[in-house]
Amino acid sequence: MAMLEKLAQLADFTSFLLVFAGTMLVVLSRFDRAGLSRAFAAFGPLFSAAPEQDEIAAMRAVRLIERIAEARSIACADRVETAQRFLRLAARRLSDATSAAAFTRWVEEELEDRRRRHAIAIDFWTMAAETAPAMGMIGTIIGLVFMFAAMDDAAAIGGPMALAMLTTLYGIIIANLIALPIARRLERLSAHELAWQRRALDHLETLAVAELEAKPVAPVPKLRVAQ
Repeated sequence: MAMLEKLAQLADFTSFLLVFAGTMLVVLSRFDRAGLSRAFAAFGPLFSAAPEQDEIAAMRAVRLIERIAEARSIACADRVETAQRFLRLAARRLSDATSAAAFTRWVEEELEDRRRRHAIAIDFWTMAAETAPAMGMIGTIIGLVFMFAAMDDAAAIGGPMALAMLTTLYGIIIANLIALPIARRLERLSAHELAWQRRALDHLETLAVAELEAKPVAPVPKLRVAQ
């Protein structure tokens, strides 16, 4: 109970609001609504993502697509059943591809688009981690100003001093225990996901090249009979 009472002394809504709201306002000023949506939508995969299992399932689906392509054609690639939304999209694109170059162009555009979306969420939380300590320092300066203004009244010094100290503490907590861990985990998840997606699409590109860019055998020229 004594420990809880001591921890309760570290809880101050005004100090937390000053740091958290200030941090969010600064970060939000750098991002549009779509960026904000992606940053908070990242909480879903942040806790539920299993990149190793996703990779295993994706490569299993790729092997099935390869077998179907060898037995029939890449036009049947979209018949493979997989829970991987990304692989379903890639299989449809492969089955509809009219040339290997067109499929390769889609691959590069899709991976770049995914990399850009991931970067927005990562940058959001990285910026929050960089901004929170600064907001804590602003709160500290405000608290010190109020404290010095109340030096004639010893009883009035406690509140401003608590504001000065707690805003620094909250800035450190938000930066190092919340925002920065989120950004770093999103970075690892993004790197892992993009790696297996590139690997899977490389296999599908090979199938597209093998079938759509196969050169026909040149006809044997007819011999001219001398007249």
